[in-house]
Amino acid sequence: MPGEIASSPVAEHFAVDGGARLQGTVDVVGAKNSVLKLMAAALLAEGTTTLTNCPEILDVPLMADVLRSLGCTVTVEHDTVTIDVPADPSAEADYRSVSKLRASVCVLGPLVARCRRAVVPLPGGDAIGSRPLDMHQAGLRKLGATTEIAHGRVVATAETLRGAQIWLDFPSVGATENILMAAVLAEGTTVIDNAAREPEMVDLCLMLQQMGAKIDGVGSSTLTVHGVSGLSPTQHRVIGDRIVGATWAFAAVMTRGEVTVRGVDPHHIDLVLDKLRSAGASTDVSGDGFTVAMDGRRPKAVDFVTLPYPGFATDLQPMAIALSAVADGTSMITENVFEARFRFVDEMVRLGADARTDGHHAVVRGVEQLSSAPVWASDIRAGAGLVLAGLCAEGRTAVWDVEHIDRGYPRFVENLSSLGAGIARVVGEPDR
Repeated sequence: MPGEIASSPVAEHFAVDGGARLQGTVDVVGAKNSVLKLMAAALLAEGTTTLTNCPEILDVPLMADVLRSLGCTVTVEHDTVTIDVPADPSAEADYRSVSKLRASVCVLGPLVARCRRAVVPLPGGDAIGSRPLDMHQAGLRKLGATTEIAHGRVVATAETLRGAQIWLDFPSVGATENILMAAVLAEGTTVIDNAAREPEMVDLCLMLQQMGAKIDGVGSSTLTVHGVSGLSPTQHRVIGDRIVGATWAFAAVMTRGEVTVRGVDPHHIDLVLDKLRSAGASTDVSGDGFTVAMDGRRPKAVDFVTLPYPGFATDLQPMAIALSAVADGTSMITENVFEARFRFVDEMVRLGADARTDGHHAVVRGVEQLSSAPVWASDIRAGAGLVLAGLCAEGRTAVWDVEHIDRGYPRFVENLSSLGAGIARVVGEPDR
């Protein structure tokens, strides 16, 4: 996205004015949690793969840098990413590129499949808790690879990959993706049991099928992969971002407004919409979007439990806590996926939230109105949750470390402003 997105300066923050009732329509583009994996999947075929409906977020050019370090030519222009993969890509990813981006580990499976060798530095990313690569490595070993972590890098080699029966202890999205992308070029049949079922996983399967992969059970917890000798490049449209769409739905409920979201399959957030109806919202769904309305009513307290899809997404846990902070009543939020995600609660308390945590649980007693304060985002979704809370606070809230938000939400300020929010990107030193 030349000229449109640059790395955010350290001293940037969002100035958020409370009190606005959000009204209007917002369009959602491609999913962050899909596009980065689709970019990695392009490595599986020599030639040019084109992805459309890509979000203009910081993580896309970061993943482009990872692919360039592997010998690919990558062009990023507005919502289109074009990846030209050489006949013999490099098997060693660049440390500087990988260290900035957790999702970069998804090049591991494609590299083992194409090059029979992969050297990928341990990735960076959001500080939301431990995300070990044990299941990634165990799955690749089942397929015949040898793996180890040495000198801060994951090293995998394989003379031949052969199909295997693989059971995942937890339906990890990342592990499922890496094992799947290695299995499509393995000899024989691979069965992945307890596989992740997220819509973004389905999107990856559909693109791999377009490339010539043979995958049965797409969308279920059991994927059966019949290995093929080679794949072809393709053109694919990225699925709409359900997490971004749900974020705008939470914003509508918290500010007691009415927002129509277009560009996302509402069935991908069925549980979210059900929870928001329990909070007092009315909802109306269509083929490519939905409307959430509160008609000025204060939301009611609702309990949330994060689980792998089709459960309530951990990426929406900060929004659930922000909603609970202004709801009528007491809510319990249980986090079952990432143990460090409750770091966000300390910043909510700065804004006047009545919240406490105990292990995997947070108890939040809603207050009528929050109060403005300077707060710091620790990850993408925490940053979005703090902005939503700021919309419900008296006065002006400063949300710092906004580069996290820029990694996951395209045109964040512009979209909120179009709905009537008082928000601006400001350069200035934080007063800690």
